[in-house]
Amino acid sequence: MSLETRITQDLKEAMKAKDDAAKRGIRAIKQAILLAKTDGSGKEIDEAAELKMLQKLAKQRRESIEIFEKEGRDDLANKEKEELAIIERYLPEQMSEEELEKHLKEIIDQTGASGMQDMGKVMGLATKKLAGRADGKTISATVRKLLNS
Repeated sequence: MSLETRITQDLKEAMKAKDDAAKRGIRAIKQAILLAKTDGSGKEIDEAAELKMLQKLAKQRRESIEIFEKEGRDDLANKEKEELAIIERYLPEQMSEEELEKHLKEIIDQTGASGMQDMGKVMGLATKKLAGRADGKTISATVRKLLNS
């Protein structure tokens, strides 16, 4: 079942249940899908594009939460947290720190990286291999830590 079909069904259920947080989160995903479909490129939205779109939405929510919490706007931060929880339902399960480190060590061995000058090689391969299972910021921080040690 495509993401768009799942979203439509879940939106109907959220409306019946009168779940405002779910409706906001699902509508944000639906809007992103609609924008991607009408961007003029004429390309079909495949699973990888859907995943990238969901990751972008989740990242936007995390950044907003951080800003709202710094500004003392807990009311807005809570709304963003609710939407983030809804969006994360559609993302694959995130890797644990240990799992991520294990995979990154394998990638470092595979690429023969020996220092920070090789970070680009490692990151390129890591972001492709671990897409959806870890965010880029976490991958980057872990790669940096492994290459410096």
